Amino acid sequence: MLIEVFGPGCAKCRQSAETARAFLAAKNLEGEVVKLTDLGTMAERGVLRTPAVIIDGEKIVEGRVLRDKDLEAWFMEREE
Repeated sequence: MLIEVFGPGCAKCRQSAETARAFLAAKNLEGEVVKLTDLGTMAERGVLRTPAVIIDGEKIVEGRVLRDKDLEAWFMEREE
């Protein structure tokens, strides 16, 4: 699983990345968290507001900090 965190490196972006890492560790899940700061890459991927989080190509959060419940909801949808 690839979790991409898009943003300029602000505190909210760092918090989103840390939330993703902590979630993976707590759930004992395999995955990689990557922070992306390049504006061109953000534009190509359709990110208009930061922080934004994309998991395996699907945008799950944009313009706010990632929360555990966002991740829980994404995983629940995949299990159905």
